[in-house]
Amino acid sequence: MSQGATERLSRLLAMVPYLVGRQGIPLARAADEFGITERQLVKDLELLFVCGTPGHLPDDLIEAEWGDGHVFLGNVDAIARPLRLDVDEALALLVGLRALADVPGLHHRDALDRTLAKLEAAAGDAAGASTQVSVQVEQGVGPLAEVRRALAAGRRLHLTYFVPTRDETTQRDVDPMRVLMVDGRWYLEGWCHRAEEVRLFRLDRVEALTVLDLPAEVPASATLRDLDEGLFRSSPEDTVVTLELGPTAHWVADYYPVESVERLPQGILLVRIRVGDDRWLRTLALRLGGAARVLHPPELVTAVLERAREGLAAYERT
Repeated sequence: MSQGATERLSRLLAMVPYLVGRQGIPLARAADEFGITERQLVKDLELLFVCGTPGHLPDDLIEAEWGDGHVFLGNVDAIARPLRLDVDEALALLVGLRALADVPGLHHRDALDRTLAKLEAAAGDAAGASTQVSVQVEQGVGPLAEVRRALAAGRRLHLTYFVPTRDETTQRDVDPMRVLMVDGRWYLEGWCHRAEEVRLFRLDRVEALTVLDLPAEVPASATLRDLDEGLFRSSPEDTVVTLELGPTAHWVADYYPVESVERLPQGILLVRIRVGDDRWLRTLALRLGGAARVLHPPELVTAVLERAREGLAAYERT
């Protein structure tokens, strides 16, 4: 889960009991209390509409009203109650927190220690069982530890970074701004001197990394990306591509952010996907072989066919 999504989940969990205890609170005041805009608060309330208890019938879902500028919630008894953990849940949480405490470069360790102390006190004698579980975290494996070291010391990084969309390896100097995990992968977000913009770098695509003896100098205008909507950001300049996917290529619709999916006979999917640089999509289409076809735009169809012919010609020459 991304840091933005994690923050939003935490906010939603705190928001429900807060709003239940303040029925009719003005929208602007509630947004101010949570440090967000009214637009973001409305998006959170819209998400609450599809939250509730199992069954997913109308009476199982949270009700939210804000049409007149005041917020009212209903059907929230289950989530508004204080959280209670049974022994197994408390032990699992304690083990997880102790494992987290061993992660190298962890920030806000004091908050973690306070949480552990409170949970141990609440669990009582049962907390002792969690100390019998040994969790070992590998130290200094991969670039994560070095990135965190540079971030803590305020140092610039030099990256040898693979860009799959262009199938090339690049050299970049980056001033780190934060490290985050999104969908199970670690990312570095920082000011890239090559692009002169804030960029996200997947750490498993970093081929080499050096912490430079130079201070990181992030421009005052640089801002962290809002990841509530995910990593992908659409642009009016993006190309909308239509793909026809056979059964063995259905994973594409799950792996990449798509605009629409239409099911056709014989297990065929018709998907529309936005791409900022279609070079990676040409490679993807060739890799999928007969399991996929590019239908639109015409110039991309032609480009894929030409590249396929070039590949076949290379085989014929060998």
